[in-house]
Amino acid sequence: MTVTEAPPRTGRVAPAAGSRRPRRYGKALVYLALAAGAVPTLLPFVWLVRSALMRDAQMFVAPPEWIPSPFQWSNFTEALTAQPFWLYFVNTVVIAVISVLGTVLTCSIAAFSFSRLRWRGRDLTFAVLLSAVMLPYAVTLIPTFVMWQELGALDTFLPLTVPSWFAGAGGGVFNVFLLRQFFLTIPFELDEAAYIDGASPWRVFWTIVMPLSKPAVVVVTIFTFIGTWNDFLGPLLYLSDEEKYTLSLGLASFQSVYLTQWGYLMAASAAVIAPIIALFFFLQRYFIEGVTLTGIKN
Repeated sequence: MTVTEAPPRTGRVAPAAGSRRPRRYGKALVYLALAAGAVPTLLPFVWLVRSALMRDAQMFVAPPEWIPSPFQWSNFTEALTAQPFWLYFVNTVVIAVISVLGTVLTCSIAAFSFSRLRWRGRDLTFAVLLSAVMLPYAVTLIPTFVMWQELGALDTFLPLTVPSWFAGAGGGVFNVFLLRQFFLTIPFELDEAAYIDGASPWRVFWTIVMPLSKPAVVVVTIFTFIGTWNDFLGPLLYLSDEEKYTLSLGLASFQSVYLTQWGYLMAASAAVIAPIIALFFFLQRYFIEGVTLTGIKN
């Protein structure tokens, strides 16, 4: 008769079945709370999509219908061909890409100077720069317009792209502050080791600080891209030629021409915001990391 040996004890005690239930109930409550909070946020987008797939007569019935019957897919094709939206799309992408490149480059350089370099008057200069956040945009609107008018840059992309290449212009102050706070979380020992090896501040910036600050750079990229993509006042002031219109101006003119064609307007609006939603879903992991400003620990 053979006797089987009992398996060795690992020292771990299996949790009781009763202790798992409170955890499950807690997670379920958290998920329900998050779902309840997401409903008001998603409701306008759902309303936009369902309206883009409906006829005008079905759109405003009471009580409202949430499922189109039938689906009006032709709203998208007819709306996007009624006006040169592809030309508006190209113009917007060009302005957004130039603005993102200029903002990320100049704001990161300024943030590196304010956080990693030591020079006289650094903190005072940074405080003066932050005070510009309290300056309303309407205060500088007329002087800025007159300046571009004197330079002969009206009806061009220059007023919409050149300010992004000067850190602190427009919303660049917030970007400088965001990047500076993230750069401060990176250990200064990395800079000192690089300087001992003969590296210059420019090399430290490109090879150490920027690769470790990818989440914060992505956040600045997203904020700048969304701000440029949705900008309406800037193109309205400086652009008069329809061939240079952006998507925001295209939507405004589309609404004035097709005031009663709400299905076309909703379809065009849904197509305009689709790239923003896709960009956020692709970069949401870096976005969350950059906003929380975790960085790396010492």
